Amino acid sequence: MARRRASVTVNGIARLKRRLEDLPDEIRQALAKGVQKSAEAIAEDVARNVPVDISGRDSHHLKDTVDIRYREDGLIAEIGWFDQQDYYAAFVEYGTRRQAAQPTLGPALQRERGRYASRLTDEVRQALR
Repeated sequence: MARRRASVTVNGIARLKRRLEDLPDEIRQALAKGVQKSAEAIAEDVARNVPVDISGRDSHHLKDTVDIRYREDGLIAEIGWFDQQDYYAAFVEYGTRRQAAQPTLGPALQRERGRYASRLTDEVRQALR
């Protein structure tokens, strides 16, 4: 079975990278701080809302293992489950033939989407003061 993952495609990333390289370090750091705040907000939202097996059969829960990985000096954040033992997170998020989807990662991303631009703007403004 192929591994299924949620993904987002951003067009024009090469041009954006060139423009970001031209920015002063304090602005880049402010942007990274905004990305970090949004990533943490998404991870907290997911941990709060991901289904938990309360039957007592399993003590390992996805809410405890949602993680954030940063790349490109903190300007890119990946939020999700990266440990092999969390393979079933895709089944929870997307469902299977026998189990309905119980998405949490996608909805958390959508809830943060509206706040993301203002977080970045606020951080850059603070850096420019």
